[in-house]
Amino acid sequence: MTWHITEDADAFRAAAHEHFAADPARNTVLLTLSEGARRRPIESARYGWWTEPGGKVTGAFLFTLPHEPALGPMPVEAARALVHVLPDAAEVTGVRGERETAEAFAAELCGGSGGRGWTTTRRMRLYRLGELTPPDPAPPGRARTASAEDVPLAVAWMRNFARDIGEDADVDYTPNIEPRVADGRLHLWETEDGPVSMASISPIVAGQARVSPVYTPAGLRGRGYAGAVTGAVSRAALDAGAEQVLLFTDLSNPTSNALYQRLGYRPVTDHVGLTVS
Repeated sequence: MTWHITEDADAFRAAAHEHFAADPARNTVLLTLSEGARRRPIESARYGWWTEPGGKVTGAFLFTLPHEPALGPMPVEAARALVHVLPDAAEVTGVRGERETAEAFAAELCGGSGGRGWTTTRRMRLYRLGELTPPDPAPPGRARTASAEDVPLAVAWMRNFARDIGEDADVDYTPNIEPRVADGRLHLWETEDGPVSMASISPIVAGQARVSPVYTPAGLRGRGYAGAVTGAVSRAALDAGAEQVLLFTDLSNPTSNALYQRLGYRPVTDHVGLTVS
């Protein structure tokens, strides 16, 4: 049993293809992030897959500094072994993935680092769309696909979204937003006063697509806009051929968890974000 690590996103996807195809929902983060890296290579990215003695791939990860490693589903022993072969492991300050996997990685990292500890900073739940049930009645307004003229607004909203979830807001999100708009993957809910909410969908990879982000400015929340635009972008993903439409919610936010379940999303598995100190 061993890890294979590469800087080549295409090699990673080819090697782990059958593993991803067996459960694309639980591997959604690796699929969507590596797809983005194939379109726009990331210099610091590292990709890896874990093979059993017969050569079968049973786990994978993706790591891009300064972000924490993203672990897909894998055996616990693979998560522990990864600590000892991961490039730049000394710079790792966190990890994300399914709880058992992420905690095994963190415990191994801390156990060999002279008394370091780890804490759970985020608890997420992955949902998969069953039967889409749009809000009824819908709030005032309509959904539309974002255009190039909407990029500055969407960039500003993306910065606010990052701030809300505790990520770096001092980043130019233009390279993140422009491909979504160019591909028709960013949708807005618009009233007579202009855009009031946005939601985006990832490219369809291995039959799955993931909704992220969903954002409504603070002063406009509680009016049904987020549910309406999420329903619209979910329908667009299905119409584009997605077999599975997914999204993550923060378990500390009961409002969003209830909202997505009303739209027809059902729980798949829980994830955690751990911080190592």
